[in-house]
Amino acid sequence: MKNRLKVLRAERNWTQARLAQELGVSRQTVNAIETGKFDPSLPLAFRIARLFELAIEEIFEDREPNQQRSLER
Repeated sequence: MKNRLKVLRAERNWTQARLAQELGVSRQTVNAIETGKFDPSLPLAFRIARLFELAIEEIFEDREPNQQRSLER
């Protein structure tokens, strides 16, 4: 799942370790989410959204680019 987590973290000058501490997860989990290798659980997605004071949809994109194009036709 595509997401803006790395950008949001960088805007705050936070390391992955700092974000992991804020979320109560491992740095490896943050890295896996940022690189799209792991989709966060719904409770974790809500924690991330609350931390950045954004809606989940403003952080995570649930459609792949090809799906988006096919839905727009």
